[in-house]
Amino acid sequence: MTTSTADTINLSDTRHHITLAAAQAAVAAAVAAAEEQGLRINVAVVDGSGTLVAFARMGGAFLHSIDIAIDKAYTAASFGFPTAQWGALLAGDESLRLGLAGRPRLVIFGGGLPVHEAGELIGGIGVSGGSAGQDEACARAGLHAIGLQ
Repeated sequence: MTTSTADTINLSDTRHHITLAAAQAAVAAAVAAAEEQGLRINVAVVDGSGTLVAFARMGGAFLHSIDIAIDKAYTAASFGFPTAQWGALLAGDESLRLGLAGRPRLVIFGGGLPVHEAGELIGGIGVSGGSAGQDEACARAGLHAIGLQ
């Protein structure tokens, strides 16, 4: 008796994603952190596949920052590390830096953080509206609010 390939290969896998409640709590905490600093931000949380789960735009936040916040979250979720790390990774390779900078939705400056739970990538959070450092601090406040670092 022969076995088919379908008998020996898993056809799907189980992947965990950030919940709506957690995403909304992270967004609220990022907004609260921005308010404390006098910033007006856009903040987005995506799941592990890069799909938007929660978003907020503070009144007066830059319109272009809407897509930037979403793309920071997407970039962090798709690579699993903070968007601020791209500078160091690309510092020695000009052609790679220029090539990646032209990729749609890839953000190579700070403000996007991956969301990991128990070592598993479950999403990303992105903030835009302040400096890269301010954006990352607001995103980090979002993670802290849901018990992550």
